[in-house]
Amino acid sequence: MTTHSSGDRPHVLVLGAGYAGLMAALRLAPHARVSLVDPSDRFTERVRLHELAAGVRPDVSHPLSHFLRPAGIEHIAARATGIDPATRTVTTDDGRRLPYDRLVYALGSRTAPVGERAHTAETAAGLPKRLQDGPGSVAVVGGGLTGIELAAELAESRPEWRVSLHSEGRVGSGFTPRARDHALGVLRARGVRIEQGRRIAEPDSVDADEVVWAASMVPNTELAAAAGLPLDPSGRVRVDGALRSTAFPEVYVAGDAAAASSARAGALRMACATAMPMGSHAAASIISEFRGREPRTFDYGFLTQCVSLGRREGLVQFVRADDSPRDRFLTGRPAARVKEQVVRSTVGLLRIAARRPWVIPLTPGMS
Repeated sequence: MTTHSSGDRPHVLVLGAGYAGLMAALRLAPHARVSLVDPSDRFTERVRLHELAAGVRPDVSHPLSHFLRPAGIEHIAARATGIDPATRTVTTDDGRRLPYDRLVYALGSRTAPVGERAHTAETAAGLPKRLQDGPGSVAVVGGGLTGIELAAELAESRPEWRVSLHSEGRVGSGFTPRARDHALGVLRARGVRIEQGRRIAEPDSVDADEVVWAASMVPNTELAAAAGLPLDPSGRVRVDGALRSTAFPEVYVAGDAAAASSARAGALRMACATAMPMGSHAAASIISEFRGREPRTFDYGFLTQCVSLGRREGLVQFVRADDSPRDRFLTGRPAARVKEQVVRSTVGLLRIAARRPWVIPLTPGMS
């Protein structure tokens, strides 16, 4: 596709206003007419949902307009219901048909459905009110980073509740043994009962008054599959090195919905840490195409795994580019401060990108 004149700018549709979608839209804004399709008018910091669940932070979202208006990006407050790659159109639940020159699919992921009894990260806003109703027991299911943060936050902020953490495998399996022992020690010091090595198939099999489910994430790729975009065995959309769909090169996929990999990291896990670089790279690839150039291959390597253990404790596990742990980690208040700074920097970069998008490729880790 050749570069359009200023009077006929190419149109890019971005589906999803999470970390990947918002980053892609902001990076593209100076180079195309960008429309962001998302039913919500707010950007949610998913990496803070454990704080919302525990009630230590009343809101973890920001008005989308704060990011979109300075960049001149159109917000279409609707839900995408269909994609037709043949005609390059997207249909929405309010009856619109939106044409595009390029499409960025960034619909992210969600906690696997487990029924109505359990709370999830996505429904965390309803948990604090229940916790205020009186003491009892709350079980967190899932021994990954999200489960660890939820258990620690709940135990610290709600000492009147008995908190347990349940994991099919080892809690914190991505840490070195010493780092893992530290995390478990902090949890136990907070009174968290830890149960490992037993698979819990459904919330009703947990003996607790409240259950918070953090056991598995699934990509939001039903729309992509219905449009004929090939998926990998995990259900994520297959992409090439530029993050284009392997079947429809006009469709780019970024964030948790993409089965992306890099030479240094291998297959990428779902995370904010990977979503924003993928959003930036998808945008860079589209810009290259508009300029008549072949996009570069996505290059990414992991640096750390950061986990909060309440408000005053944390763990920063240094990792190799392929996400395997190094024998170096940071703990205590310094680690908590590092984690907080990392979280703040994501929103900070998005705010800067809204006004000065040329900063994005100059930021470490961004294409």
